[in-house]
Amino acid sequence: MTTSQAIRERIAAQPAGEPFTPALFAELGSRAAIDQTLMRLTKAGHIERIGHGLYSVPKAGRFGIKAMPAPEKVAQVLAASEGATIEVHGAEAARRFGFSTQVPAQPVFYTTGSSRTVRLGKLVVRLQHVAPRKLALAGRPAGQALSALWYLGRHQVTPATFRRIAEKLPSLEFEALCKAKAMMPAWMVAALTSYERNEVVHA
Repeated sequence: MTTSQAIRERIAAQPAGEPFTPALFAELGSRAAIDQTLMRLTKAGHIERIGHGLYSVPKAGRFGIKAMPAPEKVAQVLAASEGATIEVHGAEAARRFGFSTQVPAQPVFYTTGSSRTVRLGKLVVRLQHVAPRKLALAGRPAGQALSALWYLGRHQVTPATFRRIAEKLPSLEFEALCKAKAMMPAWMVAALTSYERNEVVHA
């Protein structure tokens, strides 16, 4: 089977609307052969280039309007293509935990990989590089909590902040957050330790 045929078969198994990068075909041939095949398939309308190095199988939405992939899915695929992890931006994480009512205008995600932006119609999806320790728990509820804490910062994180997070998170997730002290800055550890002391006193 040629590289082109192998790529076509893999694309045929790809759900419509799901984003993918050339990394999906890495073992099927040289990068030049992969890029050439993707270019031909794009010109033929079999796939669509939705950003630099980012493609999807076209999917019709309601009223025949083209449906774009979910921003979080795009961010996950872009991060995975370079072996990186992602987490929602601290502003969105803080909103989810009830610390803010502000809805970010455009989807932004923290990543251990490269900073980059991708335009999806009118939306701009942005990946913002941060230090790996900020994403120590990425991909789970405790990771969103850590993201919110970093965003809130030294002057807003108090024992009461951790109390609210404890109320929102499943107990195992809050336990995972508490065990990640080695990844936290001193001010965050101080607030968490104070919360834990208060809990022992009131237990």
